[in-house]
Amino acid sequence: MSNQNSVKHVGEIAYVIPKLKQGEEVLSVTTSVCPYCYRVLPSVIVERDGKVYIRKVCPEHGEIEELYYGDSAFYKRVTKFIEEGRGTRHVYTPVKTVCPFNCGLCAMHKQHTALVNLVATNRCDLSCWYCFFYSEAAGYVYEPTLDQIREMVRNIKKQGVTVAIQITGGEPLLREDLVEIVKLLREEGVRHIQLNTNGLKFARLYLEDPVKAVEYARSLRQAGVNTIYISFDGVTPRTNPKNHWEIPFIFEVFRQAGMTSVVLVPTVIKGVNTDELGDIVRFAARNMDIVRAVNFQPVSLTGFMKRFEREKYRITIPEVAKLIEEQTNGEITREDWFPVNASAVFSRFIEGFSGEFKFEMSNHPICGVGTYVYVEKKNSELKLIPITRFIDVEGLLEYLREKWSDLISGSSRIITGMKLLYSIGKFIDREKAPKEFDIYKILVNIIVKRDYEALGELHYKLLFIGQMHFMDLYNYDIQRVQRCNIHYSTPDGRLIPFCAYNIFDDVYRDKILKEYSIPLEEYSKKYNLPGNTVALKHVRDVRKLESHELYKKTYADFLKNKT
Repeated sequence: MSNQNSVKHVGEIAYVIPKLKQGEEVLSVTTSVCPYCYRVLPSVIVERDGKVYIRKVCPEHGEIEELYYGDSAFYKRVTKFIEEGRGTRHVYTPVKTVCPFNCGLCAMHKQHTALVNLVATNRCDLSCWYCFFYSEAAGYVYEPTLDQIREMVRNIKKQGVTVAIQITGGEPLLREDLVEIVKLLREEGVRHIQLNTNGLKFARLYLEDPVKAVEYARSLRQAGVNTIYISFDGVTPRTNPKNHWEIPFIFEVFRQAGMTSVVLVPTVIKGVNTDELGDIVRFAARNMDIVRAVNFQPVSLTGFMKRFEREKYRITIPEVAKLIEEQTNGEITREDWFPVNASAVFSRFIEGFSGEFKFEMSNHPICGVGTYVYVEKKNSELKLIPITRFIDVEGLLEYLREKWSDLISGSSRIITGMKLLYSIGKFIDREKAPKEFDIYKILVNIIVKRDYEALGELHYKLLFIGQMHFMDLYNYDIQRVQRCNIHYSTPDGRLIPFCAYNIFDDVYRDKILKEYSIPLEEYSKKYNLPGNTVALKHVRDVRKLESHELYKKTYADFLKNKT
């Protein structure tokens, strides 16, 4: 491995074409970066022995190959759905150098913003080894003021697209003015607000004073928080040391506070929690009164790791899908997943039908996949039924693409709508569809009437299972980052794609946060904290928590067979 402190060749292009190896097939060509010196390199994506690899050659550091996708058949199926995107709706930065060192957003970007991460703090009450953020290691505290946040929101709105904002960190619950931040976002017209949290503060408050805990959660909900994104890496202490013991109390707070849109977010690490993926899905299904989705995130191996370490922990989307199939006894199969960008067909049809611009998700198909699952409950047993069992999803997508083409060619919207009403039923198997809700009516209301209440009904009656795999320096694909629609807002007015902001931390994240930060000692002195402490780390009484009836009830079906 080369010297990690070598000069960074940011924006420099090296034209060394990787060679094919025996038995390989080229699936795609792209550009990537050298993980050591940041040169932009031509790269090939190849199939070999049923897997997909990305390979590049740096003139200084030699050939670099990394697993890109763990199943070539899965790769070929999802890449059929690629959508080009229509560019950002507002250009924030002029083009001065090559992608991904020109963010953002610049005219090279191919997708408008869908979700904005707004970092409220880089402080946290945990110290997870694989996390992007760690204030003590950084040496400074970043916490934008309310005025800075307001200005960031106004910059986001320049695109003229309704976006969701996720308040993230660090741990946002450490901000004492979090309710005020949420109110500010609502005042600025943000329609959907997500809170990305480990939830530990809710549990701490509950154990001290349940009424106070519920009031705090309710104040966030009333201020405008729509969805809670909560870390949840497994159903046992071994796989989820972050908040395993606290989840029962956090969920109790949510139930009492009316916080009924919770997304479980497991970071998937091979050999660490990959034996509990099916149990995570079942746990979500058991708690569907408040849990709306599970968003699995195969780990992004940030920093510098030797190859054997990467091979030890690396897992990709199709491998997660395979494990879920095995661990749900075939109830959710690999064929049930579709890339996120497949939904762009719905958006474009509705846009053609309404004559108004519509938000769309034109991500690269390798970035993420998902499926909806109906949960059938009989006594204490659960049955997971993906929508692909009763909807011909691929056929419906192709039909909508055809009708969209008709609309942009000048076909009558009335006639197209009547044809759709007549034909959409043929893509639904009513015998296999759940009887508890009318899926035909819901689809018609979503597609033709553009009824957001119908979309909400779909969201609340089905469990969404998704995957989002963020890149790292070893598997970096510039075509992917150009199509990213998850962006970070910064105090300097820019919007930076997730896999540029966090991966090139010395170019973006750390550089920006440091510029708008205060030193640890200054922060500690300001808030009368000991030494250079900026966030007291979470401590727990495991014996006390495990003896509580809420804990026993929450994990009754999951710990009885665990050691």
